[in-house]
Amino acid sequence: MTETVDVLIVGAGISGIAAAYYLQERCPGKRVAIVEGRDAIGGTWDFFRYPGVRSDSDMYTLGYRFRPWTSDKAIADGAAILEYLRDTAREFGIDKRIRFNQRVRRIAWSSAAAEWTVDIERGEDGTTQQMRCKFLFMCTGYYRYDQGYTPEWAGADCFQGEIIHPQQWHNRVDYDGKRVVVIGSGATAVTLVPALAERAEHVTMLQRSPSYVVSSPSQDGLSLWLHQRLPLKLAAWLARWRLILRQMYYFAVARSKPQETRRLILQGAREALGADYDVERHFGPRYNPWDQRICLVPDSDLFEAIKAGAVSVVTERIDRFVEAGIRLETGEVLPADIIVTATGLQMKLMHGVEILVDGAPVELGDTRSYLGMMYSGIPNLASAFGYTNASWTLKAELICEYVCRLLNYMGRRGYAECRPRLGEQAGATEAFVDFTSGYVQRALDSLPKQGTRRPWKVYQNYLQDLLQLRYRRLNDGVMEFRRIDSQETGGRL
Repeated sequence: MTETVDVLIVGAGISGIAAAYYLQERCPGKRVAIVEGRDAIGGTWDFFRYPGVRSDSDMYTLGYRFRPWTSDKAIADGAAILEYLRDTAREFGIDKRIRFNQRVRRIAWSSAAAEWTVDIERGEDGTTQQMRCKFLFMCTGYYRYDQGYTPEWAGADCFQGEIIHPQQWHNRVDYDGKRVVVIGSGATAVTLVPALAERAEHVTMLQRSPSYVVSSPSQDGLSLWLHQRLPLKLAAWLARWRLILRQMYYFAVARSKPQETRRLILQGAREALGADYDVERHFGPRYNPWDQRICLVPDSDLFEAIKAGAVSVVTERIDRFVEAGIRLETGEVLPADIIVTATGLQMKLMHGVEILVDGAPVELGDTRSYLGMMYSGIPNLASAFGYTNASWTLKAELICEYVCRLLNYMGRRGYAECRPRLGEQAGATEAFVDFTSGYVQRALDSLPKQGTRRPWKVYQNYLQDLLQLRYRRLNDGVMEFRRIDSQETGGRL
């Protein structure tokens, strides 16, 4: 018999663990199942294995509100984050409820039954099984796990060394005493480069265009002081809100005063690298701060590696790969034994799961995002999508709280279906993510759109989302509710 549950959580990373916690705490009567496509917990933090992998957000906000981060390091490495996630899942009994190696391939909604039929591929033998659920909570992240983005370069077959994308990194990669070229300038590249430099002969960061890079202490002194002198819950609350407000302030200043912000960022790089270093060329992007995500380096590790001579930054275009390395358009050849293509992700919401609603296929690119978590015309489905300008977890937890509130509301009133409906006055559309980053631009056609006003507008602002998701009226005239027995639609509260 096909198993039926009230809520099916897809994914066991940061968002999936949060979803499981909030559902068991706030909706204790719901039957909840968790499926995970891989064989381990942790999502991103178990998946990425490249040297130096770490957060680029502080852990006081990347950690959960219900289980505060207590380690000394505000900028933590991947292993510490993974341990934190595993400990959290173990403490609340979530780890025992996860079904591993079960990848969702297709979801089909039936209005007559008011439920989803979910086709799941089992990793061990490739067989397909089905589950049914009343509500589907997608916590699968935003990028493809099976492959990253790698451009095609002429001559790649000629190169005599190893070429590897960070998503495919494995422990057999031997870079001790080797010459390594890392292609890229984003968060992955600036993380990899100083870590590789600790053992490689030399590392070159080759970028077509630079990113903004800002150094931050790996420890946050004031947060540590609070934790040493105050009870844990109070210290965690104060540290969290201080860092939330600080990030909101910096983002607002960057957007309102881009040239001043740019000058301050480059000034920091000059102070770290010295007056003779060409900061403008190698760390001065053509775009404004926060048009793309700013790269964070803890304790100036990238700058220190450059000053020590272990790392070089080259800002040029690639002509082709050659046997000994990479030839630039200038004619210079960068010698390499290993080339790491840190050239980005392939963004794919819900991992490209096939969606059908009453037999009709639905493309996310044709929908509009409701409150940044549901989609027009798609019933009883929410997905966790965090912030692009702050910690992912902040938005993920607000979404989890909203889903619990929504389910309890439906249960009290006997509603079986909730569906965001686009009205005649829905207004114009904008891109779902307001970033110029390559991985976003490549995916725009497949992403839902956003509107220009609530509830279709996606706000990258924790305070606005806190008010909207925690206190907004659920029956707002846009969300349509229905009882399965009478086709009755819920009216305004």
